[in-house]
Amino acid sequence: MRMKALLLSGGSGTRLRPITHTSAKQLVPVANKPVLFYGLEAIAEAGITQVGIIVGDTAEEIREAVGDGSAFGVDVTYIPQAAPLGLAHAVLIAREFLGEDDFVMYLGDNFVVGGITDLVDAFRDERPEAQILLTKVPNPTAFGVAELNAAGQVIGLEEKPRRPKSELALVGVYLFSPAIHEAVRSIEPSWRGELEITHALQWLIDAGRDVRSTTISGYWKDTGNVTDMLEVNRSVLESLERRIDGTVDDASEIIGRVRVEPGAKVTGSRIVGPAVVGANTVITDSYVGPFTSISDDCRIEDSEIEYSIVLRDSSLSGVRRVEASLIGRSVEVTPATRTPAAHRFVLGDHSKVQISS
Repeated sequence: MRMKALLLSGGSGTRLRPITHTSAKQLVPVANKPVLFYGLEAIAEAGITQVGIIVGDTAEEIREAVGDGSAFGVDVTYIPQAAPLGLAHAVLIAREFLGEDDFVMYLGDNFVVGGITDLVDAFRDERPEAQILLTKVPNPTAFGVAELNAAGQVIGLEEKPRRPKSELALVGVYLFSPAIHEAVRSIEPSWRGELEITHALQWLIDAGRDVRSTTISGYWKDTGNVTDMLEVNRSVLESLERRIDGTVDDASEIIGRVRVEPGAKVTGSRIVGPAVVGANTVITDSYVGPFTSISDDCRIEDSEIEYSIVLRDSSLSGVRRVEASLIGRSVEVTPATRTPAAHRFVLGDHSKVQISS
């Protein structure tokens, strides 16, 4: 059974601003590779070659990064979306591309460890009308939430409910038969003005269609904010293999799983892995701590950085202790000019003053 993929890359990424004022959120790198690329690789590994990418305001940037898809072993069709009007709306506007084929819908800013091959294979064998992925989360009000009965069957779905009926959130990977097209045409926009995929799935359930769920215990993250981006970066770097392709002088110390890309130069510095240093980056008299990804063409001089992501063409000079940070492209970080401090007093007789120096 042939399957296609619908990869969503049209969101504005408000939770990652100001980074996403000038860059697509799906292209923010994790371990020096855009999040979107991990999704494309997972789709290709599952044996799917026809991929439709939903694009919005950042369409040109996505096109430039992905091209025709041949670098990933897939054939890409770009599908413009005038505004982010919901996941079900994305299915609606992709009708011509999807045709009567089964498909997987993958949110381009989501990260699933282990890929989707087993899920796709099971869907091909069993062919329900829809298959959703669920995972337990501590804050279900921020997600679509599923309610299961005692037998584990999906009986209800809500989008960002105020009073969630379970802790099971929908992961950003969905598998559909062509039955979903009738569902997305039959629902109305929510109070948010969007066509919600949870409403379309509920329509299928109410119509007696076969909607199944798989609860995953592996690692999943929606990389929509800085905290989650750093956590995904940490997770990916955990499996990094040590490789030194750049230049490291004798005065430097490389500890653990560190990857130094070709053209990079490390001088008089200490790098503790897991960490990755991008191509043509120069690190001088600095400390780079664990879970740090420094992109291409950066400069780190007389500085300390740990548990952070630095995008290309950026520099840190004379900066002590940067951590848990996401630093955009072509950024310069330097010490602030020290302002002379002075105390001024008008003190009465017999005063006692204590000054912290």
